[in-house]
Amino acid sequence: MKKSIASYLTVSLTICVLLYVSLSSNKAIDSSKYSTAGLVFNYTVSQNVETKSSDLALFTSNKSYSPYLGKSFVGFKEALAFKESRGDYFTVNSFGYLGKYQFSKETLKLIGVYNSDQFLKDPELQEKAFIANVERNKWILRRDIRNFTGKGVNGILITESGILAAAHLAGAGSVKNYLRSYGADNFAVAYGTTIEYYMKRFSGYDTSFLKPNKKAKLLLLRKK
Repeated sequence: MKKSIASYLTVSLTICVLLYVSLSSNKAIDSSKYSTAGLVFNYTVSQNVETKSSDLALFTSNKSYSPYLGKSFVGFKEALAFKESRGDYFTVNSFGYLGKYQFSKETLKLIGVYNSDQFLKDPELQEKAFIANVERNKWILRRDIRNFTGKGVNGILITESGILAAAHLAGAGSVKNYLRSYGADNFAVAYGTTIEYYMKRFSGYDTSFLKPNKKAKLLLLRKK
């Protein structure tokens, strides 16, 4: 037993001595031994690689890039699409409304689209249908846009984009009723969303370049 204790003490003492000697060394490190002066390095990256001006532009330009679309027309239609379907071209809701902008089959017929299957599979067609429908609604509501834009109804500032968004939701006739009743006839669709909600949510976007068009249609073949 005594020999074991003596052995442990000897080993511990030896370790302590070695640690003391190693840590207390005053020997200076000669940095010249680690210098790379005069050495030739073989880089793996070619020095002949060309840098494109377009790549440099990302670093030298003072412009800031952002996906924010603001109050532009693109911002308007994408915000509306997100509210309708989260931007999904290929969705059909529980009431049978189709695509990115959730068109009813009846509305599609009004703008010349009779093949709903083709419509659902064609994003470009859906975008064109949205433009045609907005232009048609703008013609139907042209007097109401002129008479009510800039006025307040139930505390909401009426704007052209708000009127057009509400027409997309509930139809131009329902929007006329809302405006001409000064908000008393606040129609709600099946899911409970009201004209007034769309008027407020989509207020102030730039839809000025769209022209009122009574005959806005897409010329497509009827589904056989």
